[in-house]
Amino acid sequence: MKQIGLFFGSFNPVHQGHLILANYLVEETALEEVWFVITPQSPFKQKQRLLDNHHRLAMVEEAIEDYPKLKSSTVEFGLPAPQYTALSVAHLKEKHPEAVFSLIMGQDHLKSFHKWYNYEELLQGHKIYVYPRMPEDLKAAYLPEAGEQPAKKQPKPEILNHSNLILVPAPVVEISSSYIRKALKAGKNIRPLLPPAVWKYMDEMNFYR
Repeated sequence: MKQIGLFFGSFNPVHQGHLILANYLVEETALEEVWFVITPQSPFKQKQRLLDNHHRLAMVEEAIEDYPKLKSSTVEFGLPAPQYTALSVAHLKEKHPEAVFSLIMGQDHLKSFHKWYNYEELLQGHKIYVYPRMPEDLKAAYLPEAGEQPAKKQPKPEILNHSNLILVPAPVVEISSSYIRKALKAGKNIRPLLPPAVWKYMDEMNFYR
């Protein structure tokens, strides 16, 4: 069965950091493909203004055109809002019974993972590839030294120590979509942060200015 990693995000816009991470995962882990799952509206980002779904999908498809192991997914476009990862994964499993789906998650999301809808089911039923958000060992960033009190917003031990949690030493790329939007609005040159085809699309459509 094909091993597929699900990379959820608004991709508003997709940038080089997304590509670097996705490509690392398909080249250095058991994942055979990574699917960019474009999210219409995150339940944790209700106030975020997003470009229309079809524009963000178009930019993802432009970005991954030369990467045969990277795909786009519109599964959440047809699901009721707000979208929840557990429901989206269940829908994909029903639609693609020949695939084994894993989740791709930034280390910062571990802190709130226990608040996700049906998080126990996600953790028990799927491998979760966790990539670092900063250049330091992931466990060292979260686990307190002996005798210290655990910091607030720590991941629950049963999550951090679960056998389905896979910590990957992916490259740390300090790029964010929010920075790109703000910098572009301020008239700064952000072209090196974007795949050329995505920059061309954004420039032609006059997005984020």
